[in-house]
Amino acid sequence: MSQSTPRPPRILILGTGALACAMGARLARFGRAAVTLAGTWDAALQAIASRGIVVNESGGVWTAKVRVAPLAGPFGPADFVLVAVKSHRTAVVAPSAARALLPESLVVTLQNGLGNLEALQAACGAGCVAGGVASLTATPIQPGEVRVVAGRVVLSDQAPGVARFADLLTHSRLDAGTSPEIERLLWAKLAVTCAIGPLSALTGRTNGTLLETPEPCETLQKAAREVGAVALARGIDIGGDAGALAVEAAERTAGDRSAMCHDLERRVRSEVDAQNGAMVREGRRLGLPLPVNEYLWQRIREKEGRSAVPEGSAANE
Repeated sequence: MSQSTPRPPRILILGTGALACAMGARLARFGRAAVTLAGTWDAALQAIASRGIVVNESGGVWTAKVRVAPLAGPFGPADFVLVAVKSHRTAVVAPSAARALLPESLVVTLQNGLGNLEALQAACGAGCVAGGVASLTATPIQPGEVRVVAGRVVLSDQAPGVARFADLLTHSRLDAGTSPEIERLLWAKLAVTCAIGPLSALTGRTNGTLLETPEPCETLQKAAREVGAVALARGIDIGGDAGALAVEAAERTAGDRSAMCHDLERRVRSEVDAQNGAMVREGRRLGLPLPVNEYLWQRIREKEGRSAVPEGSAANE
């Protein structure tokens, strides 16, 4: 008698950046999943197609083979769709996620910033989209090559299929789990990214060197604490001093520079509007001034060559 072999899980990852590469490589090599990365970054698509994803981590350097496809497809149906594009691209890629869905498929977002979950739910349906937080650090080296510092992936436990995806991540040798407190974790990470990201980008410094002199270190802590104050005003206790959380994160990733720093170097649009900008807008709604986040928001927009946000304006996006 012959025994049938189970079909490997089909994973569509929307995005070809550092996090997309880090997750896709793990899922393909260790999770034995059929992984497709879809995006618009031609250099990354070509590099991954020719040599696979190259991962640098503490255990050495290894490569994983995955499929690549243009964002427009075709890429076929997927059991899981992982969204790993920048926040201002979420609404653009959401229809691609919806096209790949099967009746029991799950869409997962591990993106930073506000508004991503809602944009995906609008396109795909609220019941099949789960938010999550990834504390692993993925830093681009070149297109299709990434340096990874180990961390945990936590998913909201509210959507069907989340437990299956968490199990797949665990089999992919990732530290993964689910939590009913995903909103608290999301806001804690927001406090960290809103502090480290723009400061690293504006100074060109690694995360650790931001702590070596008083001025950037104090600014980092103030920016994080402003985000913590917004979270608290929304009824969310992030579980500690936001400034201390940002310092700890900078120490843990001392040799890296932020994704926003790499964005400015590549002259591509960053996620500052969905991070610091979103914090400023939410602070205004709640009657809370966020002068440090407002300053960082404006400075990054100027560096990107976009208009600075006029004082008192809701947005200039």
